[in-house]
Amino acid sequence: MLDRTTPRLAVGSVAPAFQTVDVFDNPISLAAYTGRPLLLSFYRNGACALCNVRVHQLIQKYPAYHAQGLEMLAIFESPRESILQYVGKQDAPFPIVADPTASLYDLYGLETSEAKTNGSMQNPLTQAVIAAAAAAGFALTPEEGSNFNRMPADFLIDGQGIIRDVVYAEYVGQHLPFEAIEAYLNG
Repeated sequence: MLDRTTPRLAVGSVAPAFQTVDVFDNPISLAAYTGRPLLLSFYRNGACALCNVRVHQLIQKYPAYHAQGLEMLAIFESPRESILQYVGKQDAPFPIVADPTASLYDLYGLETSEAKTNGSMQNPLTQAVIAAAAAAGFALTPEEGSNFNRMPADFLIDGQGIIRDVVYAEYVGQHLPFEAIEAYLNG
């Protein structure tokens, strides 16, 4: 099953503009990041242990990345209440957006793939992320009504709104490597 309403975005593409609010009702728009690089990260759902460990890692890296000018924005295909219950406990220093209707996911060409989800759970790379999540205290928790087969993605967008790096996950838990983010910031 592959459900993609728009094509994937490529490096060099203009990032699609959007306006929304974060989980605290603060206005969020792509235009607000003009002049600053942005890591736009799409996650599966608020209860996803693999997603939560990635947010945890980004929180740890945030001071150094932010000192280099990088902004971050996390999007979850979950209702606000779920995000606050799970991800919200981490007190992220960057905005988190609830997108339960997946409108931003569609805008950025993310996919839902049962085959990739099922195939990746035994993947050694996914198993390593599951182990890291467990070590950080994030249990594999189902979120009722969530899109379990959503695949994550990351977009590194420059200050002019151009996508400079992108990863559409081929397995659950795959994100833009920290080395790629750091190479961009140091480049």
